[in-house]
Amino acid sequence: MEYVYAALILNETGEEINEDNVTAVLEAAGVDVEESRVKALVAALEDVDIEEAIDTAAAAPAAGGAAGGAAETTDADAADDDDDEDAGDDADDEEPDAAEDDDDDEASGEGLGELFG
Repeated sequence: MEYVYAALILNETGEEINEDNVTAVLEAAGVDVEESRVKALVAALEDVDIEEAIDTAAAAPAAGGAAGGAAETTDADAADDDDDEDAGDDADDEEPDAAEDDDDDEASGEGLGELFG
């Protein structure tokens, strides 16, 4: 993760994300730098608009996880209310949504973990 953080620091400060700069940030942080990981990171970010990627990543959990789960819960609650007015059904509906949120959280970081170890 520290490799990605180094790239984010460089992006935030307006510096070019290249091998020398990433290595300098990592060394300043006391990281034992692996050149192959630096090269892989720089190559992977070559054509990436980091600001757009950050905006997309920030919006993805809200669109796919919480909002999607809330819409499903609302539909399920409406169907339950039409069939049965029992409040006990609401507790049953909440448990699967919590499991679905966990699945969304696990899936959100898989690509970066595989890329950078």
